[in-house]
Amino acid sequence: MTDDWRADRIGAALRDENPTVLRRLTAGFAVIGDVQFLPGYSVLLVDDPDVQRLSDLPRAKRLSFLSDMDRLGEAVERVCGRLDRSFRRVNLEILGNTDSFLHAHVWPRYAWEPADVVGAPVWRYPRERWDDEEFGLGPRHDALREAIGSELDMLRSET
Repeated sequence: MTDDWRADRIGAALRDENPTVLRRLTAGFAVIGDVQFLPGYSVLLVDDPDVQRLSDLPRAKRLSFLSDMDRLGEAVERVCGRLDRSFRRVNLEILGNTDSFLHAHVWPRYAWEPADVVGAPVWRYPRERWDDEEFGLGPRHDALREAIGSELDMLRSET
């Protein structure tokens, strides 16, 4: 996997060149996170790279984006709950402090997390966790990717 797509994640997803895409949703793309120190970490990318904040979207598309965020969150919750008995919950965040395009983070949280961060925002994890190749997305995450994608499909059929 080359890093070229990282410079334009949304454009690469629109061109079907972003290898992290799990599924195309109504208002964006469900992608698996580049780091997996919390297995199942996923992101919802808006499908227009010029959209910087939720309020930039017309109300109908804004609601679609929030619905997609809910669907991705539920898919991650179901899969992580099945795969790890220590799974506790998902945290959903729309921040936009680093990447200017609209996106939502879906963070699974686990009972096995270190005591100093288990009850804190995930951003309190040491920088080494974010950069450590041990936690980088790779082929060992293929089953997790497939499970979240399949769950997204099941949730679509339930609506």
